[in-house]
Amino acid sequence: MRAIGKQEPVQALKAAWHAKAAVAHEYRNFFLAWRKNPKAVGAVMPSSPALARAITRHIEPDSGPILELGVGTGVFTRALLARGVHQADLILVERDLQLADALRGQFPLAQVVTDDACRLGRHGLQHGTAIPPLEAVVCGLPLLNMTATQQLRIGRSVFAALQPGRSLYLFTYGLRCPVRSAVRLRLGVQAERMETVVANVPPAHVWRLWRQE
Repeated sequence: MRAIGKQEPVQALKAAWHAKAAVAHEYRNFFLAWRKNPKAVGAVMPSSPALARAITRHIEPDSGPILELGVGTGVFTRALLARGVHQADLILVERDLQLADALRGQFPLAQVVTDDACRLGRHGLQHGTAIPPLEAVVCGLPLLNMTATQQLRIGRSVFAALQPGRSLYLFTYGLRCPVRSAVRLRLGVQAERMETVVANVPPAHVWRLWRQE
């Protein structure tokens, strides 16, 4: 059996301290963004690791470009990386300047876009101009707080950039799909509730939207 070195307890304590510091920093950034614009954040607590695993569960490693909307503190991003997605394949859209700067520090190889998700067309994610086409989209936006017009703008850009048959993954605290039925009809997409995550505050439901070809 290997003897425990004198430095190992110290290293373990340092690692635990850094982990706690990282969590505290993440919560601080979240609450600063929430205080600045509660409606834009749309949540009372950061999403849990359990929700992050659920919303990214069906995204395959080495799958290619992934778009994430409303990235926040990056909990879904870390789950994507844990799945095996390459950091360089991530396009992270976050309109809060402070959160976006923090994301650039955490994920230096990812493309971080500081803009409103309703203006995705300005970044080549409209009319099929994403190169290469997206493999999946993960959405952390508070869609229930958006108008039908806003939802439609985002949906058009997302499904124009997605490869045929690929999906948009999102979550909500309610039982119904947060994308209005009229918007889904205009987009020509189907919706399916995939999973309920009790280990989240509050409990959340994961949905998948896709367009039948």
